[in-house]
Amino acid sequence: MSHGAVLFIDDDPDIRQVMAQTLALEDLEVSCLADGATALARLDTEFPGVVLCDYNMPGMDGLAVLRSVAAIDPDIPVIILTGQGDISTAVTAMQQGAYDFIEKPFDHDELIELLKRALEKRRLALENRNLKAQLRALARPGPRLVGESPAMQRVMATIDPLLDISADILLRGETGAGKDAVARYIHENSPRRNHNFVAINCGAVPENLIESELFGHEAGAFTGADKRRIGKFEHAHQGTLFLDEVESMPLPLQVKLLRVIEERKVERLGSNTPLDVDVRIITASKADLKQLSDQGEFRADLYYRLNVVQLEIPALRERKEDIPMLFHHFVLIAAARYDRESIPLDAAQAARLMQHSWPGNVRELRNLAERYVLLGPAALAESPDQMGADIGGRQTLAEMTDAFERAALVSALNACQGSIKDTMLQLGLARKTLYDKMKKHGLDKADFKE
Repeated sequence: MSHGAVLFIDDDPDIRQVMAQTLALEDLEVSCLADGATALARLDTEFPGVVLCDYNMPGMDGLAVLRSVAAIDPDIPVIILTGQGDISTAVTAMQQGAYDFIEKPFDHDELIELLKRALEKRRLALENRNLKAQLRALARPGPRLVGESPAMQRVMATIDPLLDISADILLRGETGAGKDAVARYIHENSPRRNHNFVAINCGAVPENLIESELFGHEAGAFTGADKRRIGKFEHAHQGTLFLDEVESMPLPLQVKLLRVIEERKVERLGSNTPLDVDVRIITASKADLKQLSDQGEFRADLYYRLNVVQLEIPALRERKEDIPMLFHHFVLIAAARYDRESIPLDAAQAARLMQHSWPGNVRELRNLAERYVLLGPAALAESPDQMGADIGGRQTLAEMTDAFERAALVSALNACQGSIKDTMLQLGLARKTLYDKMKKHGLDKADFKE
């Protein structure tokens, strides 16, 4: 299996033949060309290898080739072959961006080691470029919800008919289960996507400030109100307002919230002028609002007004088959953010993730993925509390076996970017067996292509 591509440029046919034989013996793929112009025609920003070029050539010399390669892609490593003792040439090449230089006659081992380092540099440059592109894509409106489990499919089936209408939605789920991601997904795939998505955590704002945060205030409305402030409702006009932890909202404010929801009008503190607001309201709670209303801790009329459509967001332990895919998704994001390499999980690591109970849900998984990118596989075994061996006693042996098999398939397909041939080799499966198992677990190779 080739470790990478080397484009060798030299006008001497004998040297080209020797280089071809030398690199082939080291399992390095090589193309030998007589002039720079022919070589440059083979290069583009996706070229996966390095350029090894003689300095002294008729027409386009090594420095001219170096400048032309940099114009195509400055991340392609260029190594210059120089005559013995020609230090000034080597210095000039390095100043102009050459990866390195090597003198003729060159030492075989030194050349091979230099080429392998340059190929690794190029591989990482292309991988990081791809990861950054994926991160930019993730930052744009699009599919934020990752998962193919039955639980997530039910959520998506409920969401889809609601995207093009402005019905208010109540999200219910544990802390860290992904309520914010669901709210953003709804907004970004709705006709309101070009307007503001405004989020406020009702439990994180002091009680004496939350009314001003939501509705705004006029200058002089209270001590410290030096100038007019636009509230969250106004800021979300024609967009979406997301009220997280709505169960934390003080009871007196719930009365005002109910009136705004029903009338779609707000009055800033210190003003008597109602302002029309066109806003979709998505609320979220980790508590059972019906139970709280029965206990007098949440207004029943507000609960029934918010509960036009209620979505239950499943805890991560209820969708464990999604864990390998989610982890891979978060690893890609973290690798691009920190400019680090993305290392796929092996089947045993994926299975271990699926055995954990995940009390912190998706947020806990995402944090672990970031540590995995920063610290490597050691992050998966840093503490029993973090990655305990909670097998989950409610699962039968058959269920655990199926979960392990699916995790192994997902991990291998991720690592092989959906290549059936490479996945067959990694898992030691025949093609038909692999396809049968993928069909059994509802997996499509297209979902794993980068």
